[in-house]
Amino acid sequence: MIQLVNVFKFFGTKRALNNINLTIADGETLAIIGGSGSGKSTLLRLMIGLIKPSSGQILIDGEDISNFTEEQMTKVRLKMGMVFQYSALFDSMTVGDNVAFGLVEHSDLPKDKIDKIVKEKLHQVGLDGVENLMPNELSGGMKKRVSLARAIAFEPKIIFYDEPSSGLDPVTTNKIDELIISTQKALNVTSIVVTHDMVSACRIADRIAMVYGGDLIAVDTVENFKKLPDPRIKEFFRTII
Repeated sequence: MIQLVNVFKFFGTKRALNNINLTIADGETLAIIGGSGSGKSTLLRLMIGLIKPSSGQILIDGEDISNFTEEQMTKVRLKMGMVFQYSALFDSMTVGDNVAFGLVEHSDLPKDKIDKIVKEKLHQVGLDGVENLMPNELSGGMKKRVSLARAIAFEPKIIFYDEPSSGLDPVTTNKIDELIISTQKALNVTSIVVTHDMVSACRIADRIAMVYGGDLIAVDTVENFKKLPDPRIKEFFRTII
């Protein structure tokens, strides 16, 4: 589904990513971990096409997006859903309008069909009957659910999650983890989760990739990852090993 081949990214003279090679399989959940400034957010932005690699290839469903125009990327992004770190809901819109936003902007569906999809997606994330609420009436966990409902409204093949547990208490984090797992199973999507929460990563992922200082230092299954001898990995896993 996603393949990065010999990807480098520079910002001026600073090297943010160094020769990244990574393949993410169709239907897989991959957690990308790393400390602040490690390059994991840059990796996410490259896969979404918000920035371009300095060199190398990024293939999404077989298409090399490395030099795509914004118009071409808009078509590719219709295959993608994005759940942002702080939900990124439009405060002036109702929950229903937030979920419908992409459908209104990028489809010719009639309003009644869009309204039906909005209800279906909110039901799927466990939020029935909240269409007319405003974002400021929601808890942090509910906002994440609305963000996910918006992300899946277009039936994407890929869902990106940027720090989905950020700012949430442990109980709510568990519920979001369960929602990520259930969404992947129900829709058979490819899920990429950028997170610093190791417990969450181990719970939701098929594999874990770790970025350190711009290098991809390891990619493996959760169980194998915990056993890797690299001290940089051990430091990250010290609380759960």
